[in-house]
Amino acid sequence: MMVLVLGGGGFIGSHLVDGLLAAGHRVRVFDRSPELYRAPLAGVDYRLGDFSDVPLLAEALEGVDLVYHLLSTTVPSTSNLDPIADVNGNLVNSLRLLQLMVQKNIPKIIYLSSGGTVYGIPECVPIPETHPLRPICSYGVVKVAIENYLHMFHELHGLQYVVLRASNPYGERQGHAGVQGVIGTFMQKILAGDQIEIWGDGRVVRDYIYVGDLAELCVIAGRPEKVGVFNAGSGEGTSINELINKLKSVTGMNLTYVNRSGRGYDVPRVVLDIGSTISNFGWLPSTTLDRGLITTWNWFLEGA
Repeated sequence: MMVLVLGGGGFIGSHLVDGLLAAGHRVRVFDRSPELYRAPLAGVDYRLGDFSDVPLLAEALEGVDLVYHLLSTTVPSTSNLDPIADVNGNLVNSLRLLQLMVQKNIPKIIYLSSGGTVYGIPECVPIPETHPLRPICSYGVVKVAIENYLHMFHELHGLQYVVLRASNPYGERQGHAGVQGVIGTFMQKILAGDQIEIWGDGRVVRDYIYVGDLAELCVIAGRPEKVGVFNAGSGEGTSINELINKLKSVTGMNLTYVNRSGRGYDVPRVVLDIGSTISNFGWLPSTTLDRGLITTWNWFLEGA
């Protein structure tokens, strides 16, 4: 099967490419730039271009049987600064993608949504997929809109889809510039001897999933028999204060940090209910947070 990974040069995408190759698929990658942390892989068809370039995107879709959509031009912390750019860069371009897929009779798409933002402030924890969708940042609003268009294209055109609402992925090859990915950002600062910034009092709780486990779920979700929306997390919550203590243990280094004022778009507690995902895909995250932190830290020590 020929698989197109939109965003295959990025953090999650690069691990997904590894999983797809291991499963015996032919892989094509469409992204704005090559992978940051390793050379191109033999046998992978790399296409460089912007998501808004319709001719290049249409060319990348030729002969494809399955599409993974991992591209995003924003992150939660920046999306509210320019919601119009968020809509144009992500929603409009995703709609063009769906139209092209229908035109080319490509039967299925796997879309990486956001379990951390689409639900907003949760009424219950862990959060099931049936929870109301009330995002409080543009990033989440646009993710919900794309999910709704996927359902519309399924009803009108028969396009098969799986939405994976991912929690907070971490692991090797994640950027650590401080824009997104608290674990990578903290590890980079620890390695450099810099002070860590904590937004709020450190009691914010998140569901962290190791990238290898998320990539495995993505590969399984590409099988033809499943359609729908599924949470993709560990099912366990860890506060920032707890994470700091784990990082002290893993790195064996002294950590200095400062508390900043909390941010309005930070949901206090996010832990995903993954029961439906387990029962539908026969998948369980196999990497504990402690083990995943060790693996990630070793990657930093090797010269990330």
